[in-house]
Amino acid sequence: MDDKLATFDVAVIGGGPAGYAAALYAARASLNVVVIEQGMPGGQIATTDIIENYPGIESISGFEFGQKLQDHAAQFGVTNAYGVVASIERTADATFIVHSDPDSYSAKAIVVATGASPRQVGFEGEERFTGRGVSYCATCDGMFYRGKEVFVIGGGTAACEEAMYLSKIATKVTMVVRRDEFRAPKGVVDRVLACDNVQVRYEMSITRVDGDAAIATIQFKNNRTGEIHDETFDEGSVGIFVFAGTNPATQLVKDIVDLGSDGGVITDEDMATRTPGIFCAGDIRSKHLRQVITAAADGAIAGMSAYRYLNSH
Repeated sequence: MDDKLATFDVAVIGGGPAGYAAALYAARASLNVVVIEQGMPGGQIATTDIIENYPGIESISGFEFGQKLQDHAAQFGVTNAYGVVASIERTADATFIVHSDPDSYSAKAIVVATGASPRQVGFEGEERFTGRGVSYCATCDGMFYRGKEVFVIGGGTAACEEAMYLSKIATKVTMVVRRDEFRAPKGVVDRVLACDNVQVRYEMSITRVDGDAAIATIQFKNNRTGEIHDETFDEGSVGIFVFAGTNPATQLVKDIVDLGSDGGVITDEDMATRTPGIFCAGDIRSKHLRQVITAAADGAIAGMSAYRYLNSH
């Protein structure tokens, strides 16, 4: 092993709520911890305008929340490092080497908290209006559309469940289903269709959105006839929720862990994977609810599990 490597008890890959919760709990257990993040503190949550559903915090920007996560961990001696992790190597003595650019690290246990990204559908303007009319999480952003009209893209179970959630907030919910039927089970579909303010447009896709500060025009395409038409709205009065699934960021560990049907890492209740010493926490896991609070809970468990692992080895 290269003796120039910075050596830690625990290396946490990913500086979001899961990663920093793991680091905090491990550091409070007197372990030497490094968090390696490739972007801003907080990870994906740092790009969220407002967080309103974390207990005890009425409202905070994602950027500020991410900075608070980092500052809190630093108070307990956590080392913050920035870099892109390329690979994880397990040596003969069960030590891990985290190969990163520009620096690499050795650690006796690893917590992987690299998160997940929403799967985009690719309509024109989708990326431009993300956070300004396009969302991927009804639980996160639904309250911003109270009394407004929303469109839900998707025909699977997640899309139906989120449409039902939004039906209690928005005045009108229109599901945009690209095929002539839902992919969700009949029982789920029956429940969503029973909502008075939910409508469905079958064999339809959204191909473009436009506007100034927020969405004002949505272009629809009939997938059967090819017909295209635009619909206009008062700017800021409409939202689009995309539920095409998520992509857990498993590239680093996909060959040394087991993956679930949703592409996430399968762990036990202690966040342990099939590889001893590697724990996964947060949105990278195979799970039903991906939220800040569930990520933080996963991280706390992973941090303490890493502590117990090191005490037994």
